[in-house]
This record gives sequence, structure tokens and C-alpha cells, in this order.
Amino acid sequence: MKIKRLFLFFVFTALTFGMDTPANILQTSGDRDFASFLTRFTTSASFQYSRVKFPLKTPITLMADDGESEKTFPFTKEKWPLLTQDLLKVARVPSQEGGVYVSKFIVDNPTHKEFQAGYEESEFDLRVVFDLIDGRWYVTDCYTAWYPFDLAVGELRDAIRDVQKDNATFIKIHP
Repeated sequence: MKIKRLFLFFVFTALTFGMDTPANILQTSGDRDFASFLTRFTTSASFQYSRVKFPLKTPITLMADDGESEKTFPFTKEKWPLLTQDLLKVARVPSQEGGVYVSKFIVDNPTHKEFQAGYEESEFDLRVVFDLIDGRWYVTDCYTAWYPFDLAVGELRDAIRDVQKDNATFIKIHP
């Protein structure tokens, strides 16, 4: 009788903890919180790629070869620089040259966040927009100094190649 009760206890426990209750389904289908999402986003290339809505809202805009007009390119997956934990860390770091590099969330709402980094009193180097869509966080827009306005159109291919080299290193460490 004891063995039968023990067996039933194990079966009941396995069924109870293995069931997909509404709470379990919600936890696995959505992001628990932004901090957990951000940790996973910056430590898994495959996850990061899956959470960027390509093409991004704002295209890459570069100075045309004539030096006077602009040319735009969709911000697609091939141009995406994988973002590390260090890049998306909130910080205030004085430099030896006297400037202060600041990285922070300039908008921090429950469903919309904007991260910005760059030297104080200067243009920012990085701006990343995150939106909560159907219970999951996604990057929906980005500006990165990898593709500054003053980059000549003829240099875009080299910049993309450099991004892809850095991405390959990231992928080796954080597949």
C-alpha cells in the first residue's frame, strides 16, 4: 500500500509540475521583465536577432558621394551590430580627455524604453528603442555610430564588413 501511495504521489507531482497552466504559458511565451530580457538579449546572438524588428523604423542616412545630398538605406539584419552588455549598461564614465560618457535610458516606460549613449554636450553615439509588443520586448529603432551621417556612401560596404566581423566574434562567445 505504501508503494502504491508513493507511486501515485510521484505521478501526481509529475503531472502537476509538468502541466502548462495559464501562468506557465504566459511566462514562457512572454518576457518576465525588461531586465531579464536585456540580459538574454545581450548574451545570445540568435535571441538578439529574433528580437529586432527588421527593417528598423529609421533608415541609415549617409552623405552621398557628391557631398551635398543624402542617400538612405534600410537598416536590415546584415547591417545590425550585435549589442553587448557593456554597450547597454547604464553608466557615467569620465574620460582622460575631460569629457563624460553617459549611457542611460532617456525614456523608461512600462511598454516603451529608449536607451542613449554618448559624450555629454555632444551628439549621441547610440540610441536604441525598445517596445513591448504582445508581451515581448523588441528593438524597433536604432541609431549607431557605426553608420554616422558623415560616412560616405562608398564606405558603407566596409562599415558593414567591420560590423559583421565584430558580430562573428560575438556569435562565437554568445551563440
